[in-house]
Amino acid sequence: MSSLYLRRRITNWLAMGLSMLATLVGLAFLAWILWETLRQGIAALQPSLFTKITAYGADGGLANAMVGSLVINFIGIAIATPIGVLAGAWLAEYANRTTLGESIRFLNDILLSAPSIVIGLFVYTIVVLPTTALTHGSTTFSGFAGGIALALIALPVIVRTTDEMLRLVPSTLREAALSLGVPQWKLTLQILIRAARSGIITGVLLALARISGETAPLLFTAFGNNYMAINPINKMSSLPQIIYQYANDPGDAMHSMAWAGAFVVTMFVLLLSLASRLVLSRNKVSHE
Repeated sequence: MSSLYLRRRITNWLAMGLSMLATLVGLAFLAWILWETLRQGIAALQPSLFTKITAYGADGGLANAMVGSLVINFIGIAIATPIGVLAGAWLAEYANRTTLGESIRFLNDILLSAPSIVIGLFVYTIVVLPTTALTHGSTTFSGFAGGIALALIALPVIVRTTDEMLRLVPSTLREAALSLGVPQWKLTLQILIRAARSGIITGVLLALARISGETAPLLFTAFGNNYMAINPINKMSSLPQIIYQYANDPGDAMHSMAWAGAFVVTMFVLLLSLASRLVLSRNKVSHE
C-alpha cells in the first residue's frame, strides 16, 4: 500500500510540474510578445498616436484607425450577439441530442475554424460586388461590410459558448420551472439565459477579442481610409489593416507606427481576456 501511495504522489508531482512548466512557457511567450511590440513601437507611442489621423512619416497617428476598428467591431458584435445567443439557446434547449442539433454543432465547429480570408471573400462576393453593380461600377467598400465579415467570425464563438453554458445549467432548474407551468420559451429567455449570463457575456468578450485583430476580411470589405470616417457606409480604416499596410512600408517611421499599433491591439485583446476571466470569477464567487 505504501508503494502504491508513493507512486501516486510521484505521478501527481510530475503532472503538477509539467502543468506549471507549460504555464510558465505560455506566460514567457506572452511577456516576450508584449516586450517586443513595446520595444519596437515605443518611439511612436506618443499622444499624437491617439489624436492624429494616418499620414506618411512620423507626423501622423492612428486615431482614424482606432475609431474605425471600434465602429466595425461594434457592428460585428451587435449583429453576432443576438443571433448567436438565440441559436445557442435553440441548440441547447430544443435541438439537444438530436441529429439536426449535432449536425448544426458540427457545421458551427467548421465555421469556427474557417480561414478568415475565406469569410472576407465571401462577404466581398455577397455584399460588396452586388452593391457595386447597383452603383454602376463604383466599388462600395464600407465599414458595414467589414462588420458583417467580423460578425460571421464572431458568430460561431458565441453560438458554441451559449450552447455549452446553457447545457451546464442544472436540469432541476428546468424541472422546477416547468412544473410551475412556465412555457418553454419563457423558461429559456427569462430563467436559463439569466442563469448562464456570465458565461454568455464571457463568450461575447472572447468573440470580440477574436475579431479585434482580424486583417484579411477587412482588406476585402472595409478596405481602408486615410481620413476620419465614422459613417459605416463609407470606407473605414482599422488598426489591423493599418498595421499590415505600415509593416510593408520601407520607412522606419512607419514600421515604428505599425509596432505601436500592434501593441495597442495586443493590450486591447489582453484586457478583454482578463475582463472575461473576471466575469467568470465573480460569477463563481456569487454562486458560492
